[in-house]
Amino acid sequence: MSEQASATAESAGEETIESISRQRDEYLDQLRRSQAEFLNFQKRSKTQADTDRQYMVGGLALDLISVLDNFERATEAARESGATVIVEGLDMVHKQMIAALAKNSIEPIHAIGQPFDPNQHEAIMQQPDAFHPEGTVVAVLGTGYKMRDRVLRPSKVAVSVLPDAS
Repeated sequence: MSEQASATAESAGEETIESISRQRDEYLDQLRRSQAEFLNFQKRSKTQADTDRQYMVGGLALDLISVLDNFERATEAARESGATVIVEGLDMVHKQMIAALAKNSIEPIHAIGQPFDPNQHEAIMQQPDAFHPEGTVVAVLGTGYKMRDRVLRPSKVAVSVLPDAS
């Protein structure tokens, strides 16, 4: 074989090796990207599952909150009728229900004296009030509840407005 043919074969062999090396590097890069994407997917899935687990009692909590509302109405009716012994028992049960909700990170939204926040409050009415700045919650007509950072049910509130000067 001539020197020229030998040099051409060697050059072709080097080009083939370079081509195969490039292809190997591309496949290796694709593999690493796929592995990174899969790890990110696993992390996102775990985070989503943890979040879902934290908030899965939300539907049950809403049902219990409705029962709690009726329980509070019954307690108030018993209080008005003068049945003090029954009211004491109902108050104890009420405290237990609130504690059970709090154990699951479900707490009432404290609204009185707070600035109106449409994310936590539902304005039912406006009430003239000279003692509070305009837009302040002055009465709670229905207690709202939140679970951690999510509002399960907004508080139904009366919001202050400045009284007419006329």
